[in-house]
Formats: sequence, C-alpha cells, structure tokens
Amino acid sequence: MSFVEMPTGSDTVENTPTVAEAQSSALEDKVGDVDRREIEGLVSYVYERFKESKDKRRTDEERWITCFRNFRGVYGPDTQFTSTEKSKAFIKITKTKVLAGHAQITDVLFAGNKFPIGIQPPNNPISVDGAVHFDPNPQAESLRSNPAMSPQMAKIFGPKKGLLQKIGDKLKAGIGLNPTDQTWEPAKEAANKMEKQIHDQLNEAESSKSLRSLVYELCLFGTGVYKGPFLTTKEYAAWDADGTYTPTFKNIPDMGFVSIWNSYPDADARNMSEAEWFIERHRLSQTQLRALKKRPNFRKKNIDKVIEGGPNYNPEWWESNLTEDGDATTNFRYEVLEFWGTVDKETLREAGLKIPAEFKDYEELQINAWVSGDLVIRLLINPFKPARIPYHAVPYEINPYSFFGIGIAENMLDSQLLMNGFMRMAVDNAALSGNIIFEVNEDMLVPGQSMEIYPGKVFRRMGGAPGQAFFSNKIENVTQECIALFDKARQLSDEQTGMPSYAHGMTDVMSTGKTAAGMSMLMSAAAQNIKAVVRNIDDFLLAPLGRDLFSFNMQFNFDKDFIGDCTVVAKGTESLMRNEIRSQRLMQFAQFAAGNQSMLPLVKWDYILREFSASLDLDEDLVVNDPRAAAIQAVEMAKLQATMAPPPTGQGAQQAQQQQAQANGAVEGASVPAPEDPTGNGNGNIAPGAAPPPGNPGFSGNQ
Repeated sequence: MSFVEMPTGSDTVENTPTVAEAQSSALEDKVGDVDRREIEGLVSYVYERFKESKDKRRTDEERWITCFRNFRGVYGPDTQFTSTEKSKAFIKITKTKVLAGHAQITDVLFAGNKFPIGIQPPNNPISVDGAVHFDPNPQAESLRSNPAMSPQMAKIFGPKKGLLQKIGDKLKAGIGLNPTDQTWEPAKEAANKMEKQIHDQLNEAESSKSLRSLVYELCLFGTGVYKGPFLTTKEYAAWDADGTYTPTFKNIPDMGFVSIWNSYPDADARNMSEAEWFIERHRLSQTQLRALKKRPNFRKKNIDKVIEGGPNYNPEWWESNLTEDGDATTNFRYEVLEFWGTVDKETLREAGLKIPAEFKDYEELQINAWVSGDLVIRLLINPFKPARIPYHAVPYEINPYSFFGIGIAENMLDSQLLMNGFMRMAVDNAALSGNIIFEVNEDMLVPGQSMEIYPGKVFRRMGGAPGQAFFSNKIENVTQECIALFDKARQLSDEQTGMPSYAHGMTDVMSTGKTAAGMSMLMSAAAQNIKAVVRNIDDFLLAPLGRDLFSFNMQFNFDKDFIGDCTVVAKGTESLMRNEIRSQRLMQFAQFAAGNQSMLPLVKWDYILREFSASLDLDEDLVVNDPRAAAIQAVEMAKLQATMAPPPTGQGAQQAQQQQAQANGAVEGASVPAPEDPTGNGNGNIAPGAAPPPGNPGFSGNQ
C-alpha cells in the first residue's frame, strides 16, 4: 500500500491549512521539533511494543513461510532427500486451492458490481419520517382527503420541495393503503445519499483492488489486514485555458491493504477489538520519507535529521525467503514504525506533547506516533471521534486463541507433503521401470572396455557362449499404486480445506454430480465453507469499515442532508445469495403476490424490483427508478395518457370529460364531483333523489 500519495512541489498547498490540520489543530503537537533526548521515553516505548509483537508472532512467521513455499512450489532447507531420490517434483495443489478460494470469495463480494457496504435507516428513524405515500389514481384520490403538506414534511424534504410541488398537497405520512399508492421512504433516501458518498470514496481509494489483495493473503496466510479510513491529500490533474498545468488538491479519506508481514498487533490481543495498540512497519525510500514533510503534523526537521543519518532499515529474517534470489539487501531504505495506541500521559508530556484541557482528567491517551531511528517524526492525539485504531484484521478461519487466523495453505500442509512424496516415488519408479538394468560378466569380456550400452555398441569377448556375458532385468512398475496414493492425498486436501476439486473445475466427480441437479447440490454444499469466510469478512472488515467511514463523514464531511441515525450493513453474505436461484424465487413471489389483490398493499415492490435486478448482476440504481421520481412520473404519465386518448362521442364523451376533470383535480388539488347517472347502468354514480315516475323519461318500465 502506498500512503505517500501527496501533492508535490507546491508551496501554496504546503502553506494552506488542510481539513486535517483544522480538525486536529487542538490535538497536534504544538512544540514542533524537539530534541531527541526529550523523546527517548516515547521512542523506547514504541520499540518495546514492536519487539513484543515480533517475538510473539515468530511461530506464525515460520508457519507463513512454509505456506508461501508450498504456494510457490519450493522446498525449504529443512527438506531431506535420500541419495536414491532423483525426482524433485513439487505438485502445487496448494496454489490451486488458494487461487480457487481467492476467485470464489472475490466473485461473491463483487457479485453486485458494488463494494459490499450498504447504509440503511433504522426501523424507527428519528430524524425524518420513515415512509411517505401518494396515490396517483385520480378516481381513488378524489374519494380521499387532500391535506396540504404539513410543516413537518416541508422541513423533511427541504430543497426537494420544489420537485414535489405537483403532488405536495397529496403527500401523506406512512405506508400507502391502496395498490396504486406510490410509496417512498425519506429516511431511506437520506441513507442512500450517505451510501453513495461512501461508495464514491471507496472508488476514489481504489478499494476494490486493495480488497482483492487482502483476500489473497487471507486465503494464503489466514489473515488479511486493512487500513483506513484516514485523511490524505490527493492531486487532481487540471489545465487552464492557456494549457498551464494547474492541479487541484482535495482532502479525501484514504484506505488500503496492509501486508500481514508489516502488521504488528498488540501481543496480548486476539482481535482488533481487544487491541490497545497496533504498529505498521514501513520500508521507505529517501524520496518517500522526504514526501512525508508535505503531510499534516509531520516534523520536517526531524525527518531531515533521519535522512542525514543515512538508511537505517534492517531486514527481518523472513524477507530473504520471500524474494526470488534470497537477497533482502536494502542499502537505501529507511525503517519507520507507525504506532496507534494508548500511551500514559506522563510519557507524552516528556515527549513534548501539550495535553489539551479537555483531556486533563485522563490517565492515558490514544495517540498516533511515527518513529524512525531514535526520532519521532510525527506525534498527535488520535484525531478520530470516537477514538479508534484505523486497522481491521480479518481471519479466514477464526483461531480463538490467537490474533492470526488459519488459512487454506496451513490446513493442507500434511496433504501437500504427502502428495509431493507420492509423486516423487511415482516419477522415480517410472524412470527405473521404464529402463532395463544389465548385469555384466566381465570375465567373459576383454578387460578395459567401457560398459556403456547404446545401439550398435560392439563388445569384445574372450570366450564363452554368445549372450552369456550380459543379463537384463526389469524393475516392477508400481506407478499406479503411487498415483492412487497421490489421489487419496489430494482427496484429503479437499476435506482439509473444505474446497472440493469439482468446485474449481475438476470434472472427475462422484456419480451424484453426473446430473445438473446433483451438481447443484454439490456446489451448494461446497459454498458453505466460502459462506463462513464471507461472514468473517462481513463481521471483521466490512461492517466496522462502513461504520468508520460513516463516522469519518459525519466528523470531516458533515452534510445536513445526511441522516444521523443510520445502520451500516455488510453485504458480502447477501451477495452470495444473489444468484439464479434467488432471481427465480423473487419472480415466483412477485407472481404470487400480483395474483392476490388483497396482498398488493402489503408487498414492498421497490425492494423486490431492486433485488431482482441485483440477482441479474445489474446495477439497481441504474435500472430502477427512485420512488419519489416514480411518483412524479406517474402523475405526468396519467396526464399524458388523458391527452393522447382519442376523442369519444355521445355518452362516452360525457364520461371522458368526467375522467379528465378528475385527473386535473388530482394534479391541481381540486376535487370534482361525479355527474349523476339517472339510467343506473353503471356508467357513473347513482344520483340522490326519487326515481322517475312511470311514463316519464328515464323510467325503466317504458317500452
């Protein structure tokens, strides 16, 4: 992950206060660049925590290296080969399983072509009404009261009021009671606005790409780490009318993937909710380190001192195992530790941090400190409200006794070892059994001859019967037995990982999978393991990340149009259900509900339509109209249909005039009564009063 995407070469930007500086002005270190003797306590504290975490995770690092070697198909130095073994074959089934898991999980997460985070209003919204409806049916509306828009609703819709002038006097709070009612939810619309902004921010940060990187390490090593959101400044390219490059700079929330190798959590924590601190280890070039001076709250003089001291990066033992050539030399890099966590107030005072009055009763504070060598290059109180550590750790399979989870590669360590051994045996046996072994009686041959055998070779004999000097033997071929054992070990890997081979393309399946229904059953069973992993992603990443983004926007990008009481929903598991079967079930339900008139007002058709479009991998926001716009459009369509109808004659003309008057009344707020129908034939309302006497016009008994 790159965290130094900063504007370059602009004194204007550097001298202009950013949003981050404005928000944390009371929290940042006011003393500027202090002498290193004043901060030895804080530096020492950070490095002590770093060593604690490094020592605690040493066993995990060894396990990760083994998993990585199995993924790459490389034998470790501890692998012992006998002198008779010729084959060094490595069958990378681990790689197949890991990539299959990565593909299935990412396919589930992005099934709806959106980042799987949603914002929904609560069941009982406080800020705005939950539901408002309007009945565009002119006849139905004429029979109902038409109260003017209440002051409450006018306040709710605010700038949208002009858009609703045509139907404003028809708005009623609550869910509509008639089948023709157009219902929308103001609370939900406000939540949708927040959701759209969050999705825009996620796209700006290229979160889809970083999430895929997280899933890769999640499957391979068992844990994926994600950072954010945190405030950063991004440069946007722009040119003026003269062709001069005049970029603009905008403060945006940034986030991204952090490698597990650079993640050092609280040594006593089993998950991020228990962690009191977290350290990210950075490996920076001189250019990257110098670019930090353009970011808020970094100490420029201390950064210059670090650069003057020269590169100080010390490679860890595992770094050479991750490179192709085994060389982890870093002659021109700097090690920087980014610390987020709790530190006692006295240590911070010794470091020169001025404690704001609002924290005077606190014994310890949440801070962010960047340390390189024996210098602090950044120090400020955690600017987030509520205070949080901006990291999220996701386990593939939860280990309740460790911070780090268990991945696919670890689950199949034994089966991968067995598969390699059986395949090497098969290859060596095939090489032996495929060749003839000769015995030579050298007493019958002239001494000093080469025993090498090839076509056309001539041997000089000393005596004896022909053919008695050479004897051929053939080694028994047991390759099939070795292959059978290999297949057994491969089946064992299916059981260990919960990811059967048929789930990622292998066609050799049991008899149950010979039919479409049987294969569907097998695939549904195979998806259960992936479903559990996606739930972990929902619980440990998507839901907390969504809540953090919501809090971030409320703190730094507050918009009065955003509802304050929202619920963040992780949609990873939901995406798993958006498949062909789900679309069929939605269609069946819609047909059933449409065939029962009494059920029509009870069905949320907007939700069904959106879910159906999502099940077809369509963007519901692009193909489904907004309920408010749908209500306005329904009125306009009613007016258009009334004007486009052919002009009737006779009695039909009188009826058409009545319907047109009613339509105009629904649109303009007028109420036009229906004309009397003295004939009683159903063409209108029966008029009040006495019936016509016999002999008079209108009497039904007249001949």
